[in-house]
Amino acid sequence: MHVRIADGASEAEATAIATALAEHVGVDIEVYVGEEAEPTVVREADSSSDATPASSSAASEDQSTHAANPAASGATADRASDPTEPTDREERLWAEIEDILEGGPRKYREQLSSEGKLFVRDRLEYWFSGPDDEFLFEDGKFAAFDEWHPDGVETDDSGESDDRLPADGLITGAATFEGRDVHVMANDYTVKRGSMAEKGVEKFLRMQQRALKTGNPVLYLMDSSGGRIDQQTGFFANREGIGKYYYNHSMLSGRVPQICVLYGPCIAGAAYTPVFADFTVMVEGMSAMAIASPRMVQMVTGEEIDLQELGGPAVHARESGSADLVARDEEHARELVAKLLSYLPSNADETPPRVEGRSPASSPAGIDAVVPERPNASYDVNAVIERVVDADSVLEIGSEYGDEIVTAFARIDGRPVGIVANQPARRAGAIFPDAAEKAARFIWTADAFNVPLLYLCDTPGFMAGSQVEKEGVLEKGKKLIYATASATVPQQTVIVRKAYGAGIYAMGGPAYDPESVIGLPSGEIAIMGPEAAINAVYARKLAAVEDPDEREALERELREAYREDIDIHRMASDVVIDEIVPPSTLRTELENRFEFYADVEKSLPSKKHGTIL
Repeated sequence: MHVRIADGASEAEATAIATALAEHVGVDIEVYVGEEAEPTVVREADSSSDATPASSSAASEDQSTHAANPAASGATADRASDPTEPTDREERLWAEIEDILEGGPRKYREQLSSEGKLFVRDRLEYWFSGPDDEFLFEDGKFAAFDEWHPDGVETDDSGESDDRLPADGLITGAATFEGRDVHVMANDYTVKRGSMAEKGVEKFLRMQQRALKTGNPVLYLMDSSGGRIDQQTGFFANREGIGKYYYNHSMLSGRVPQICVLYGPCIAGAAYTPVFADFTVMVEGMSAMAIASPRMVQMVTGEEIDLQELGGPAVHARESGSADLVARDEEHARELVAKLLSYLPSNADETPPRVEGRSPASSPAGIDAVVPERPNASYDVNAVIERVVDADSVLEIGSEYGDEIVTAFARIDGRPVGIVANQPARRAGAIFPDAAEKAARFIWTADAFNVPLLYLCDTPGFMAGSQVEKEGVLEKGKKLIYATASATVPQQTVIVRKAYGAGIYAMGGPAYDPESVIGLPSGEIAIMGPEAAINAVYARKLAAVEDPDEREALERELREAYREDIDIHRMASDVVIDEIVPPSTLRTELENRFEFYADVEKSLPSKKHGTIL
C-alpha cells in the first residue's frame, strides 16, 4: 500500500506511520514524503518493529481490503482502487447498529412470545417484506445512544442493563406498503415497556411534520405504557414535547390518512394517538387503551379492574366506539390495514384508487325479494349491500358499535364508496345516539378523503324516549345531519323502504343536495309511519266508534289513505325524488350515476368553519 504524507515530515514520523499501518492492515506499506518519487520508508507486514531504511524495492502486489485512514496523522492514503471490505471504523459502526437492532434487554424480548406478539423489528419485517413492501429507511436509530450504550451504563452478570435505550424505544421511518409510500412509527415494548421520552418524542414529531410535507399516509404501530415519568423533563410540557403530538394529529387530520394499530397497551398520553387517528385497529387479547393504568385507577377511585376490562377491544369496539376494527392476531391486523388503505387516497388532494370492477356476490335480481312488503318487518340490510357492490369488497367499520346503522367501505364497478345504511335487523333501524355518532364520523372521514357516499335509507327515524334523551340523541343526531349536509363528495341516496321523520334528513334526503335520490317500489317518505300517524291524528275519531269491527275498518281505511300519500309513487309524481327504479337494476343505476357525477364540484358557504363538533 502506498501512503503519501505531508512534505517536511521526518524519517522517524514516516517510520512510525509505516509501522502502525503495517501492523493494523496486515500488508506492506510504502511511505512517501511530499512529492518524492521514491519511498522514504518501506515496512513489510511481517517485519520487526524497527524502522526499515529507505529502499527502492517495489511494494507488495497485495492491497489492503480495508481503506486506511491516516487523516488523524495529517496523511493522505492512496487507497485501493476497488476496496471490497469495510474498514474497522465501519465495522465498529455495524456492530453498534446490530446492538441497537437487538432492542431492549433480552429477558423482555423473550417475554413477547408468551404474550403472543412479535418483537417490534420482526413486526416491521413482517409488515414490509412483501413484493410491494419495503422498509426504506429509519430516522433516529441512534437516539439516546450516549445514554445507554454498554460503555456508558452498568450491566448485570449477563452483560445486559435495564437501562438499555436503543432508538429510545421508538422507531420512525418510511416504507412502501402495498405499493404506497407511508410514514411509520412503532414502539419497542422491550425498551421501558414502549414508554416515551425526550428523544423518541422528537422523532415522533419530526415524522408527523414530514408527513404534512409529503402528503403520505401515516401508520402508527402502538405498544406503549405512556410517558417515561422518571424522565419527563424535556418532553412533557415543552413546546416541542408530547403535547405537540396531538397538535400535529389535528393538523394531519383530514390531510392524510392516519391509521393506528394497537399491539399492546396504550396508556395515558399514548392513548390519544389511537383516538386521534382516522382509523384504529385493536388486537384481541393483546390491545388496550385507557386514560390511566389499572394501578392508577385504583389509586384515584378505589376501583379494582384489569387492563382488558378497563380498555380492551370489547370496551372500545362496543361501548366507546373508539376501535373501528378488531383483529384476531398480528397478521389479521395487517390484512385489515391493507384492505382499509386500498379505499383511501394518499391525501386529500387525490382521488381514491380505483381497481377493476367485479360483479356482486349475489344477483341484484334478488333485491326486491330481500326487502319485506311490511314496513315493520325485519331483514338484514347486508343482503341488499351484497347485491349492489363488487364481490368481496365490503369492509365494515365499527360493526359492534351503534349497529342500527351499517358504515362500510366497498366498491361499485371498482370505485371505492362509503356506505351508510340503516339496519332494520337491529332495533328496526331506528337511529340511536351511538349510531348517529358513528355515522357522522364515518361520513366526515369519507368526505375528507374524497370517497363518494351511498345512503341506503330504511328507518323509522331517530329513537324517542327518556333514556336516549339522556344519551344525547338530539346532540348526536345533530352531528349526523351536519355531516350529511357538509359533505361535498358525490352522494347517491336510495329510499329502500321507510324514510320517516328526521331520518330522511340524516340519510341524505332530497333537501341535502345529493346528486340523486332514487326509490325502490317498497319506499315511503313521511313524518311518521301510518300506524303512529293515524293514532296521532284520528285518535278521537276512532275512539268515538263503539263497534270494534267498524273501528278496525275505519282505521284500516285511514291507514291506506295515508299510505297513498307517502308512497314512493306519489313522491316521484310530485318530483320529490328523481326516479323509481326496478330493484334488479339498482346496481347498474348506481354504477352509471357514480360515474356520471364523479367529477362534480360542490362548495360550502364561505366561513372559517362550522360550530358543530
